[in-house]
Amino acid sequence: MYGKTVSDSIANHISLLNDKQKSILYEFEVLKKNGFDAAPFWLKNKNQFPQFNENVRDELAKQIFANSHVIYSPPKDSAIQFWMQTQLLTNWMFYLSAFIAVCALIALFKRYWGMLIQFLINRLAPLLKFLFSPVLLTYELLLIGAACVFYGCVIDEFVMRTVIIHLGLFLLWSQSTAVFTKEYWVKKYVYEIENNFWGSDPWETVKTISFPAVIVTLALFYVLYKVPEDIFYNYEIVLSGIAAIYALPFWRSLEKYIYPVLFPFVKDDNRDRSINSLGACTVIALIAFIALAWQFNPVFNNIISALVSLLMLSFLILSCRINHKYSYRNYYYMQFVTVVFLLSVLIYSYSFRLNEIIWFSLIGGSIFIIIKYMEIFSFFSDWKRGKAWAWKLMGLAGLLWLLGKGILYASQILFIVTPAF
Repeated sequence: MYGKTVSDSIANHISLLNDKQKSILYEFEVLKKNGFDAAPFWLKNKNQFPQFNENVRDELAKQIFANSHVIYSPPKDSAIQFWMQTQLLTNWMFYLSAFIAVCALIALFKRYWGMLIQFLINRLAPLLKFLFSPVLLTYELLLIGAACVFYGCVIDEFVMRTVIIHLGLFLLWSQSTAVFTKEYWVKKYVYEIENNFWGSDPWETVKTISFPAVIVTLALFYVLYKVPEDIFYNYEIVLSGIAAIYALPFWRSLEKYIYPVLFPFVKDDNRDRSINSLGACTVIALIAFIALAWQFNPVFNNIISALVSLLMLSFLILSCRINHKYSYRNYYYMQFVTVVFLLSVLIYSYSFRLNEIIWFSLIGGSIFIIIKYMEIFSFFSDWKRGKAWAWKLMGLAGLLWLLGKGILYASQILFIVTPAF
């Protein structure tokens, strides 16, 4: 009972302290923790408190120190605020440099890979000819790709880690595809992917597309387990996972029953088969998004964000006029569906304070409006021809200005003025 009485007394004392008194006790405990003589500080400030003994004072200071969370807000236009903004800018520069480096590496592989292999085969014999034969080299590069993913996760520097991991992912995908297709040149197994997606042999489709996508997905799960702070790998997991699942052959026979959800006027259009496949895949991804969102579990937030970004890209593509050349009933219907989707995502993300998805919806809505603005004029004339192209360009500039103002206004409402639900 004695211990409980003391605990209740301390709690009562803390509840009666104001913010200034709590701050003084916090500073007092910091001085003691760091080995300084805190007596002069207490003598200077003890007149701010009611009379209580040193034991109560010490216990109050300990409890406030243990249960405090310090938030530092730099002054406006201060050197520290400028430093924090500089850190943010340089982080984005690092992201951009990593992305450019990955793209450059892939382009260099595509351009010089065949030439390099051919040089090694023709010039370096006999041992190197054996070591660098297409079959053996494929397995060697597959192991190198696995090593890049495994050891890339332990690299501390962000840009180098991102480049090494993505190089490993590319090698895992390309060389596993070469193994399954038994085609060891890039151009040949890329052709096999295109040829087998709608091919008549289901097993070839699974080997060519699904198996390599599963390998990449497992590698991405390992990367996220080892480097959870690099959240952009969630987007790549969703993309590779969709590729692995949707490449399964039975979806080809189900597509004709799924894509009419987005293209209900089936007899009106003569679309490319890839657009129908994208429509069916979008419906499946939309169902997955609704199922995950209905769980109300923050564990799925990153996956939901990735699905939303891919769904927005899909809807922007499917709603383009170029995919509805022969009839406009499906075109008008897709505009309605896209607007409903964008508004639904904005309401959902706002309700649960998912700031990343809020930004996706604002950016996706802006891109949709710009595309529709350009398409409106394309109904009557060519953008590049006619005397009014300068006025059209001026209208586009005004539209961008209005969208920028609208996003600023919306961000004030969504992020600043209204509290979280």
